[in-house]
Amino acid sequence: MNKLEALKAIDQKRDLIINANDRIWEFAETAFKEFGSVKVLCDALRSEGFAVEEGVAGIPTAFTGRFGNGKPIIGILAEFDALSGLSQMGGSAVKEPVVAGAAGHGCGHNCLGSGALAAAIAVKEYLQHNETSGTVVLFGCPGEEGGSGKAFMARDGVFDECDCAITWHPGSANAVVSGSSNANYQVAYKFKGVASHAAGDPHLGRSALDAVELMNVGVQFLREHMIDAARIHYAITNAGGYSPNVVQPVAEVLYLIRSPKVAQVDELYQRVNDIADGAALMTGTSVEKIFIKACSNLVPNNALEKQIQKNLEEIPCPTYTEEEKKFAAQIVSTYENKSDQKEMLVHRYGPDILETMADKLDGRPLNDFVLPYKSSEGAMAGSTDVSDVSWVCPTVQIGVVTTAAGTPGHSWQFTACNKTSIAHKGVLYAGKVMAATAIDLFEDHSLIEAAKTELKKRLAPEGGKYVCPIPAGVMPQAIGSKS
Repeated sequence: MNKLEALKAIDQKRDLIINANDRIWEFAETAFKEFGSVKVLCDALRSEGFAVEEGVAGIPTAFTGRFGNGKPIIGILAEFDALSGLSQMGGSAVKEPVVAGAAGHGCGHNCLGSGALAAAIAVKEYLQHNETSGTVVLFGCPGEEGGSGKAFMARDGVFDECDCAITWHPGSANAVVSGSSNANYQVAYKFKGVASHAAGDPHLGRSALDAVELMNVGVQFLREHMIDAARIHYAITNAGGYSPNVVQPVAEVLYLIRSPKVAQVDELYQRVNDIADGAALMTGTSVEKIFIKACSNLVPNNALEKQIQKNLEEIPCPTYTEEEKKFAAQIVSTYENKSDQKEMLVHRYGPDILETMADKLDGRPLNDFVLPYKSSEGAMAGSTDVSDVSWVCPTVQIGVVTTAAGTPGHSWQFTACNKTSIAHKGVLYAGKVMAATAIDLFEDHSLIEAAKTELKKRLAPEGGKYVCPIPAGVMPQAIGSKS
């Protein structure tokens, strides 16, 4: 069986794959609570003959699905967690939550998981029919959103067996993701003071809320004195209650600290800790620092990027019906902050891209083409726990269209798009591209060796090996759980 014949399995199993996509979308479970979603994927894998192990790395919603024997071992990375507060009717271009305030797949991880399933099925078909040495492992990775599930799994050695790993992300462009990303730490600061009557005995109180506010002011002044690429975000998760006539005895703020390198994040973290200690000292309160999670910076791999680009170009992109284009245009019309696709392309490729792709950049509501490949050494502003896998083994990622052009990530529009026929087409296409690339690696081991040589070279200045940024003893926490 050749590569193209193996990919036919994805079309043959279309109903299984799309059913998984839509059911995960409906569950819309947040980090480390994805029990229904995991059952969907594990049941599908078992029905296709994969050996499934659940509770990997001591995380109830982490799993592996394995098929084949021997080396090489190629990993397919799946995600399936949703985002809080982004419930939205699928296929609706009007903001209307399914359940007000509930979670929704505003980052498309329902598609990500089902597309990974599609890829694994096609690779299994290839291995089974050719009786060749090799193993495909679908890694079920929970809690990407605010949880860094893969980093916890990497800390436990889950990916150590892999020769290479492949993944994708839903979005509005078909392209190889090249370049690095920001590392980050997420830390909760819990202040404890003394309650008192705010009018009768204010002098007896020690306000934890004052401490939180002073900490935030201190960090605001810190922002002037850090590198331009760094970011510090915060959310007050406990303001002490609803009684302004009480000096608040407890308050909590959650910080997310980003920078291009883990060492830079750690330096900022120490400075933020000093500010928290200062706020506690100024207010006569105490502060507890709770390390929630972290992820590394992404290590790009040009060798794998070039190979997966070939498959992006050789496998036909989805085509869209007039009805799908109309829906996408309706979605585009709802954007409050519309990104400029041309500006983004010029930033990445240079001004010549406007000439070479002029026919593609006509304001169409759906991108039905593949962007040219260009390697990058820069770091995107965001973060991903795919990064921690990329330190362990050569890793590659693509973006595939599941949404209208320019759909903002983490938005109700993104949720609406990812349970539509547009998304379904993207899921199948992504599965084929990833599977084709995995099969290339099984057929030509020199590709794997080139990718490993590149990774070794890239890691040499960083000490040559992966060190998980999450301290020992820190365990995954579900979003919104009390620490």
